[in-house]
Amino acid sequence: MNTSDNSGLATPRTRLLVVDDDANMLRLLSMRLEAAGYHVTAVGSAEAALSQLDVERPRLVLSDVRLPGRDGLALFDEIRQRHPSLPVILLTAHGTIPDAVEATARGVFSYLTKPYDAKELLEKIAQALALGTPASVHTHANESWRSEIVSRSNRMADLLAEARMVAQSDASVLLRGDSGTGKEVLACAIHRASPRARRPFIAVNCGAIPEALLESELFGHMKGAFTDAVTNHKGLFQAADGGTLLLDEIGDMPPALQVKLLRVLQERAVRPLGSSQSVPVDVRIVSATHRDLEAAMAAGQFREDLYYRLNVVTLTLPALAERREDIALLANHFLAKLAAKYGKRSSGFAPEALKALTMAAWPGNVRQLYNVVEQVCALSTTPLVSLALVQRALRTPSVEVLSFTDARQRFERAYLVDLLKMTDGNVADAARLAQRNRTEFYRLLQKHALTPGLFKSDGSPPQHTGSGDPVAES
Repeated sequence: MNTSDNSGLATPRTRLLVVDDDANMLRLLSMRLEAAGYHVTAVGSAEAALSQLDVERPRLVLSDVRLPGRDGLALFDEIRQRHPSLPVILLTAHGTIPDAVEATARGVFSYLTKPYDAKELLEKIAQALALGTPASVHTHANESWRSEIVSRSNRMADLLAEARMVAQSDASVLLRGDSGTGKEVLACAIHRASPRARRPFIAVNCGAIPEALLESELFGHMKGAFTDAVTNHKGLFQAADGGTLLLDEIGDMPPALQVKLLRVLQERAVRPLGSSQSVPVDVRIVSATHRDLEAAMAAGQFREDLYYRLNVVTLTLPALAERREDIALLANHFLAKLAAKYGKRSSGFAPEALKALTMAAWPGNVRQLYNVVEQVCALSTTPLVSLALVQRALRTPSVEVLSFTDARQRFERAYLVDLLKMTDGNVADAARLAQRNRTEFYRLLQKHALTPGLFKSDGSPPQHTGSGDPVAES
C-alpha cells in the first residue's frame, strides 16, 4: 500500500496524521508533507487525533507538544498504549534538552524544536517509517505472507505490523489468545514473512500427544530405543531444521519434557531417544497458548527459565468479539471458500443473517465462525443464506446492543447502587464521592427509584418522607 524511501519522499498513499492547534502551522505542515508525496490528515487536538485513529491508522503521527486539553506527550502515551508500533514525532516551540530527553526516554521517535528544518523533518519521517512497519507490509505485491488472515480492523493491523517486524529476526515468539483466535494461522504467517520461508513450517500440539510419545515425536528415537521402535525416527525438531517449529498449547507440556526442551533451546541440538550423540538443529521457535503461563509458573506447573526462553516477543490475538468489524468480512470469505468446496451456489448472506452473525457472542472466536458458516453453507438451498439458517447454527444468545440513552441509564443506576453500597446508604458520603451536591444526588436517586435505607448494613427499615422521596441520614 504505502512505501517510503530514505530521501523522505513517499508515494501519495503513505498516510501521516498531523496534530497542531495552530491553524497556520497545520496548513504549512500539511502543504510541505503533501508536496513530499505523503497523504496528510490534519487535526487540531489530541482528542481529534485519537478519534481519527479509531477510523483509520496512519503510518506515523506528527504532533505539536502544546495542545489544548491533552498535550502531545499525553497523546503519545495514549497512542503507545493503543498502537505500540506506531511511530510518533513531536514538535515544539518551547523545547528544552530535559524535555527532549524525557520524550525520547518514553519512546517518542524524535523531538524537534520549531522553527524546524524542513529537510531534517523529512529525514526523520523517512527514518521513522523505515524503522517502523516495513514498507513491504503495505504493498499489495508483498502481502502473500498474510493471505490467510482476513481483516480490516486497526487492532489486527497493529498486530500484523508487529508480526511482520519480528518475522525478520530469529527471536522466539509467544502467541497468546483465546482458543480459536487463529494463533496457528498467525504463526504460519510469521514463518512465511521470515527469511526461513522456503524451509519447513511444522506445528505440533503439545496437549494432544500423550506424554509417553511426545518426547519421541519432538526429538526422535533410534531403532530399539523402546519396544515399538523398529526403525530410526527423526523428530519434529530435525524435520523443521532451517525452518519454524510451532509448539502449540505449550502450557500443557509435561514438566519432565520442559526440562529437555530447555536444554535443546540452550544447546541448539537434540539427542534422539536411545542415542548417545546430539544432532545440531537450526529451528526458529514459535509457541502458543491460551493458558495463563504466569499463573502456571506461580503454581509450579511451568518452568520460569523456559518461559523466558520462549517469551522473547509476545503477540496477543484479540477475541473475535473485539474485532466485530471483521465478522462480515470473514463470514463472506469463508462462505466463498466453502461454497467452492461443496459445489454450492451460495453467494452471500441475507442482510438479517449478516446482522445476526455480527451481533453473536462468539465464545469460540474465528474457529466457531468458520464452523457456523460451514454448517449454513452445507444446509443452504438458496444463493443467499437465510437468517433462520444462521440462527439455527449459532445456538448462542446474541449480544444486546442498547441505545445510547438506555446504556447511560443502566450505567447511571449501577453507579449509584455501587456508591450506596460503598457508603452503607449514607447519602452525604455518596454525594461527596460522586462530586455532586446532596440535592442533585437526591434527584438522581429519585429518578432511579433508589432508597438509601435499603443499603444500610444494620438491617434497619428504610424511611420515607410523605412525598415518597428517599431519605438517608447524613
